[in-house]
Amino acid sequence: MSAASNALPTVPPLVEPVESLSRAELERYSRHLGLPGFGIEGQRRLRAASVLVIGAGGLGSPVINYLAAAGIGSITIIDDDVVEASNLQRQIIHRDADAGRPKVTSAADAVHRLDPSLAVRTIEGRLTPENALELFTGHDVVLDGADNFATRYLSNDAAELTGTPLVWGTIFRFAGQVSTFVPGHGPMLRDLFPDIPEPDSVPNCAEGGVLGVLCGTVGSAMATEAIKLICGIGTPFIGRLLRCEALTGEYSTLRFSPDPDRPQVTDLAEVTAACTVDSNAGAAESTADEIDVAELRSVHDDVLVVDVREDWERELSAIPGSLHLPLGSLRDGGWQALESALSDSDRAGSPIDIVIHCKSGARSAQAVEMLSGSVPPGLRLRSLAGGIDAWEDVPRASADPRN
Repeated sequence: MSAASNALPTVPPLVEPVESLSRAELERYSRHLGLPGFGIEGQRRLRAASVLVIGAGGLGSPVINYLAAAGIGSITIIDDDVVEASNLQRQIIHRDADAGRPKVTSAADAVHRLDPSLAVRTIEGRLTPENALELFTGHDVVLDGADNFATRYLSNDAAELTGTPLVWGTIFRFAGQVSTFVPGHGPMLRDLFPDIPEPDSVPNCAEGGVLGVLCGTVGSAMATEAIKLICGIGTPFIGRLLRCEALTGEYSTLRFSPDPDRPQVTDLAEVTAACTVDSNAGAAESTADEIDVAELRSVHDDVLVVDVREDWERELSAIPGSLHLPLGSLRDGGWQALESALSDSDRAGSPIDIVIHCKSGARSAQAVEMLSGSVPPGLRLRSLAGGIDAWEDVPRASADPRN
């Protein structure tokens, strides 16, 4: 990352304005029309614009809500997930009644409650190397609220290849970041973070947590950036990374410039490999020695179950008789941490098979992989496939092979 120049880049408006606004639109957006430098022409540009929003979760929720309220012409929403109860703490576009529904469907319904005339396209799936270039080319600006590194770098590379402006945001625990990347008008994501991190190098929201209201702070900033780009007003966060810390209330801006030594993006080959690893993460984890729920129920009294989730997760549910040892403790202490926990348990007399579990099987598979080289001879270490989610989904009677 090279030093940034003092001049802040600006870009011309992304779209030509629609010819006119209806009387109803003039009334609806009247608070915009009096803004200096924005006015009726800015509103006409918004009405002409099409945006692609990647993710209908924590960041996508305020992005979609505010762009729809602002009078954007059309929105495409892409997400492959369904609404869960744990989403509702921060994903404000969804309601309790939406649990179990595709997020894109729930989000589209919310948009139409706000503005029945707004054009909404939904894609229940993921952004992939196969569809990214076409989707980016078909929209004026893209807002990336993805929750994984592979998709973020895919968005960057697709933006570079198609020349499409990209607004990027990320959140973790109490901190958030926002930047804007406009090919040909400043640095891109790879100038700031050149290499794609490993998929599990940073805990996700389920493991690390996230302050719900922070999504509104970062998502609103992202929507603001999109409006500035579309209308050609203000100074976008091109070559700047906005950083906010919720606990201290501090905001800071990191300036950065294009890296002259960075290889230019010429295709999606590298990011295709990263996306393959990310999408196959579950399959890769399942290659670890696993046990399914039915077998665990049948041998439950003869194995030691170790729960690597956090304290608060055990407040929701726990497998009876399980030993608690958070994954972070295993990362720090390795096999010795497990041995120490075993020495304090009632089952430390002789070697016993161990089953490690988490919520869905991802963290327990990591634990098995970390410990696999330290397991004493004669002791079998396995991960519970599907985690406690699978345990709770399969009733005891139906899981017992003797029934």
